[in-house]
Amino acid sequence: MSIYGYVRVSSKDQHEDRQWIALKESGVPERGIYRDRQSGKDFDRPQYKKLLRKLKKGDVLYVKSIDRLGRNYEEILCQWRILTKEKEVDMVILDMPLLDTRREGGLLRTFLCDIVLQVLSFVAENERSSIRQRQAEGIAAAKARGVRFGRPPKPLPEGFHSAYLRWSRGLITGTAAARECKMPLATFRYRAKDYKNTTFLQI
Repeated sequence: MSIYGYVRVSSKDQHEDRQWIALKESGVPERGIYRDRQSGKDFDRPQYKKLLRKLKKGDVLYVKSIDRLGRNYEEILCQWRILTKEKEVDMVILDMPLLDTRREGGLLRTFLCDIVLQVLSFVAENERSSIRQRQAEGIAAAKARGVRFGRPPKPLPEGFHSAYLRWSRGLITGTAAARECKMPLATFRYRAKDYKNTTFLQI
C-alpha cells in the first residue's frame, strides 16, 4: 500500500500551502504529493494524469477537498468512479471525514463508495439542470432585447416589400407573394412575420 496526495489550484495567484500542509499533517509523504496549476479554461492536469498511472489497488489518496478532483460535479463524479471503482483506491477527503473509504472494508466500503457516487450523480444532474435553465433564461432575455442568434438571415429579395404589402392587404394570396419573391410559402410567411415585427410600416 502506498500513500499519495493531490493538490490543485486554479490559477497562479492562488497558493497551495493550505492543501500542502493539510496533506503533510495527515501523514502523506512529500514525495507522494502531486500538484497541478491550471486555469478554469485549460483543465489539462499533467500531474494528476501521472498520479493516475502510478496508483494501484489498495493505495490511499488524500485530497484536501473533493472539489480538487474536478471543475464541476460531473468531472468530480467521473474521477471518483475511476479512483474507487476502476483503480480500487481508498479515498480520504480531509474536509469531509465521512468520505474516508478506509474505515470499513468489503461490502461496507463498496456501499460507501456507491452512496457517494449516487449523491454526486444527483448533484451533478442538478448542476446541469441549473446551467440549462440559466442558459434558457439568458437566451429568452436576449431575444426580448432584440438579440438574434444563429446565422444572419439572407437579404430579402427585390420586390419583397411590394409583395408583402399586397399580401398583407389581401390583394394577393400568400402563394402568389411567395412565387414573386422566389421562395417557398413557409419561408415567405416566416420572413413576413419577422418583417412586420422589425419595421415601422403603417399597413
